Amino acid sequence: MAPSPAAPNGSEPSSPEPSRPEPSSPEPGRPAPSSTQQSSPSADGTEPVASTPRRRAILERGTYREYSRIEKVLTREATGGGILVLATIIALILANSAAADAYFALRDTHLGFELFGLDLNLSIGHWAADGLLAIFFFMVGLELKMEFIQGDLRDPGKALVPVAAAVGGVAVPALIFFTINLAGPSGATNGWAIPAATDIAFAVAVLAIVGSKLPSALRTFLLTLAIMDDLLAIVIIAVFYSDDLQLGYLAIALIPLALYRLIAQKAETLFKKSYGAAWFVLLPLGAVVWALFYNSGIHATIAGVVLAFMVPVTVRSHLGREYSLAKTFEHRFAPLSSGFAVPVFAFFSAGVAVGGLSGLLDAWTGTIALGVMAGLVAGKIIGIVGTTFLITRLKRANLDPAIAWIDLIGMAALAGIGFTVSLLIAELSFPSDPSMQDAAKVGVLTASVLAAVVGGAVLLPRNRHYAKIAEEESVDANQDGIPDVFSDDTGRQG
Repeated sequence: MAPSPAAPNGSEPSSPEPSRPEPSSPEPGRPAPSSTQQSSPSADGTEPVASTPRRRAILERGTYREYSRIEKVLTREATGGGILVLATIIALILANSAAADAYFALRDTHLGFELFGLDLNLSIGHWAADGLLAIFFFMVGLELKMEFIQGDLRDPGKALVPVAAAVGGVAVPALIFFTINLAGPSGATNGWAIPAATDIAFAVAVLAIVGSKLPSALRTFLLTLAIMDDLLAIVIIAVFYSDDLQLGYLAIALIPLALYRLIAQKAETLFKKSYGAAWFVLLPLGAVVWALFYNSGIHATIAGVVLAFMVPVTVRSHLGREYSLAKTFEHRFAPLSSGFAVPVFAFFSAGVAVGGLSGLLDAWTGTIALGVMAGLVAGKIIGIVGTTFLITRLKRANLDPAIAWIDLIGMAALAGIGFTVSLLIAELSFPSDPSMQDAAKVGVLTASVLAAVVGGAVLLPRNRHYAKIAEEESVDANQDGIPDVFSDDTGRQG
C-alpha cells in the first residue's frame, strides 16, 4: 500500500479512508446517523459520487423542556388512573349486588335549584357528567393550549403525525361501529362516536406498569395523541350532541366569558402578590358561564374547554412571575380532576347491571357492544398505525430509530382504552334508551380491558428491551441537570 501524502503544516499524515458499506437501518433505540452523507469517491477514485440522503425521522425525541413537562403529566395521570380503576370496580360490584337498588337510587337523586330562570336541578349522576367532567375538560383545554403554544403541536412538522394519527384513530373506529350497526336495532348508529376517544388517565396507568422504560418520544406521542383525541371528541360533542339550542342563554354567556378572559389576561398585573386572589374572581365567573352553557343546550363540559382557552399560558418576564396562570391552574386543578372529578363520574357512569354471565354474553353479541369493542380494540390500531405508515410513505420518512413499528402498535392498542369520554358519549348517544346505554357501556368497559391487555402484551417485552436505552437517556456527563441526549440545554419546566 502506498504511503499517505504528508498533511499540511507538518501534521501527522491521515490514514486512507476505508470503503464504506451501504447504510443500514439503525438498531431501534440507537442514535440515527446524520441525515446527509458526504460525497464518497467512485470505485476508480476519479470522480465523487453523492450518496443518497438518509430519510428523515418522524416521532423524534423532543427537547428537555417538553420531556420534563410530559413526564410530570404522565406521573399525575398514572396516579389518577389507579383511582379511576378502583372507582369503576366498586361501581360494578355495587350495581351487580344486593346494594344495586341503593346505588341506582343515589345516582338518580336530584339536587339543585332554579335561579333567574336557570334550571340547575340535576340528578347526582348528571352533576357528575355535566358538572364534574367540566373540570376534566378544563384540564384538557389547558393541556391543549400549552401543547399548541409551548409544546410539540406548535411545530407543524412535529404536530403532523400525532394530529393525523388521532384523526385516523377517530375515523376508523367510528366507521367500524357505524358499519356493524347498520344491521343493528333502530337508532344504534347514533353511537358512532363512542369508540372515538382515548382515556389518558387509564392508558397512562397501564403504560406506567408495562412501559415505564419505553423511549420518551413514544410516551410523548401517546399523550399528544390522547390530547388530540380529546379535542376531536370535544368537537364531536359540541356539533353532534348539542340540541335544542337556546341562543339567548348562549349570547348572555358571552358577557361573563368576556369578563373572565379580561381578568385572566390581566391577572399578572391585577394580582401582583399571588394568583390565589384570582380564584375568588374567576371561579364564580366560570360557574356562571357553565350554568349558561348548560341551559343553552350545548353540553356543559364544553364550557370547561372554552374557559381554559381564555387562560394565558406564557409569563411576562418583566413582571417577575415564575409560573403562568395556566400553570398555576393546572397545578391546583390536577388533583381535583384526576383524584376526584373523573373517579366520581366513573363511579356513577360505569355501574352497569349486566345480569350475570348470560346478560354479559347477550351484550357482547349485540351489535352495539360489538361495534364499540371492534372499534376501540381493532379500529384504533388500524387507524393510528395505518395513518402513521401512510405519512412515512408520503413524506419519504422513517420512524425515529428509537421507535420500532411494534412499539407503535402497542401504543395504538393503549389508545383503545376509551373509558371516560366514551362512557359520556354513550350516555349522550342514547339518552332515552337505558338498555342501549348499558350495552354501549359494557362494550366500553370490555374494550378498555382488552385494549389494556393487548397493549401490555406488546409493550412489556419491549419495555425490557428499552431498559438500557432509558439508562442512556438519564446520563448527564456535564452535570448541568439536563440529560445529554436532549437537543436543547435551555428549558427547565417548573
